[in-house]
Amino acid sequence: QVQLVESGGGLVQAGGSLRLSCSASGIIFNINDMAWYRRAPGKQRELVARITSGGTTTYADSVKGRFTISRDNAKNTVDLQMNSLKPEDTAVYYCNSRSLISSLLYWGQGTQVTVSS
Repeated sequence: QVQLVESGGGLVQAGGSLRLSCSASGIIFNINDMAWYRRAPGKQRELVARITSGGTTTYADSVKGRFTISRDNAKNTVDLQMNSLKPEDTAVYYCNSRSLISSLLYWGQGTQVTVSS
């Protein structure tokens, strides 16, 4: 059974920081690309950051220079360090995995991030 479990969300003031963590089980972690997506109220889900199995990272333009994605293949975790948070970063953040072998996608249940102005 595949599980992606996010943690670390919460309420923070603008300019503050949060670190999200996603713990994966039931997948062969090191052959999965991992990503963080978010869905803000009234908006479509969007990609925030992705890290490939090889460690290559990509970011949405809106978070470049503020967010950092990282992974620990030994612990089966992927983190998202979020600095200089803005009210427009308020959203539910979802962890995502994509298998390099089967292209199967899995999603976590989401964690709420709220940034107050």
